[in-house]
Amino acid sequence: MAQWAVIIPADRWATERLFHHDTLTVAGLAGVRPAADERVLLVAGEEAPRVVALGVVAAAPARRGAHGEPELAIRYTRRSFDAPAPAEGLKLAEPVTEVDDELFERLAAPLHAGPDRQTWLVSLDLPIEAATPADAVRQFWSYALELGPAELPTFVSPSGDELAMQAFVLGEPANQDPEEDEDDD
Repeated sequence: MAQWAVIIPADRWATERLFHHDTLTVAGLAGVRPAADERVLLVAGEEAPRVVALGVVAAAPARRGAHGEPELAIRYTRRSFDAPAPAEGLKLAEPVTEVDDELFERLAAPLHAGPDRQTWLVSLDLPIEAATPADAVRQFWSYALELGPAELPTFVSPSGDELAMQAFVLGEPANQDPEEDEDDD
């Protein structure tokens, strides 16, 4: 069975960091045909590639993209979006490149040793004026869809340690203290 390195295009990488997906679909197979269940290193960054996730080929390429090229569906098995591993020694000539066993194992090892899952409390609080609770909920979802992760701060803390709450905007920590912003001026 072969192993593969797959480049996540920059625009898709931004979306992958913001929204949880079970699979990733990429184009640009350039004649290669990965088989179902073959292992994949998912790589982001053109100039300084980093291994950001591991996956397996979900199905042999059959679907066609917008330009008629085959698309490859990859099911995530491990993510490390916030602490990617260096891709030292990886040569990527194409968006989908076969990788030898030794290099694959070396580049995948840091992702296997990543942190264990834990429970987080995530909230998005918006003051909304409405006539009824149901109307307030409708307006909430309208604002959330309209403004999205670029404008709405989301608050996250480890379950049981709510005092460690931190704000995030666009998937990055964001200072929400207006007094600290005034000090920067």
